[in-house]
Parts: sequence; C-alpha cells; structure tokens
Amino acid sequence: MEDFANQRLDFGKMGFGCQHYRRRCKIRAPCCNEIFDCRHCHNESTSNLKRHSDRHELVRHEVQKVICTVCDTEQQVARVCTNCGVNMGEYFCEICKFYDDDTDKGQFHCNDCGICRVGGRENFFHCLKCGTHSYSETVNVIIM
Repeated sequence: MEDFANQRLDFGKMGFGCQHYRRRCKIRAPCCNEIFDCRHCHNESTSNLKRHSDRHELVRHEVQKVICTVCDTEQQVARVCTNCGVNMGEYFCEICKFYDDDTDKGQFHCNDCGICRVGGRENFFHCLKCGTHSYSETVNVIIM
C-alpha cells in the first residue's frame, strides 16, 4: 500500500509546468483572480496589458489558492493535492507558496531574505551586516 501512495505522490513529476518551473499545480493570482502557471508567467502577462493602470506584479506571499494540474482541483496552498494525492512540487515552500519538481537547482528558503533561493543552502551564507548572500567558497573570514 505504501508503494502505491509513493507512486501517487510522484505521478506526473517533471511532466507539467511552464518555461520557468516544472510543477504539478497552477496558481490563482489574488490580485486579479486569474490562473497562471507561476508568478513569472503572471508578471509577463500583466506587464503587456494595454492600459498602464492594469499592469501589476504578483506578490508571491499572497497566493492562497492553487489548482492541481493532474485533477484540476482548486484548493488552499499545500504540498499534496487534497483530491488526488499527488505531490504538487517536489520542492515546496509554504512561506513563498513556491513549488518546483526540478530539485537539481538546490532550492532553499532563506528566512533572513524572506524568499526561496537556488544553489543549495550549504553553499551560501546570509550576511546579516549587508543583507546579501555570498557563495561559501569565495568567503574570506578575517578574525580581529
């Protein structure tokens, strides 16, 4: 039974998504109530609207609803579809409402930045003084 559950979780992995992310859900943009594959698809679409006043960007943290692309069920943000039981993203961040099946990118959430980053948490550190990320191999520590 456990094998079936694991197969269900992995169903469709890397088979859905857009040019930006491989994922098994779409997002409902709270700003315009439209459905998009991801926030980048939303922002590209709305930046081309004729009326300048209609142009806007999606705030990733405000997404509340997703649509499973396997069974087309709209639901609250969650890792696993409440209807069909598929894992909507191998990487999932509840804070950023971010899903991605391509975990080779080494996604991780940086609490200090408040966003998800790529490259592997073990390869970076967040500098609390300047507020940026630095690649671990290029860091020189000076002890005073």
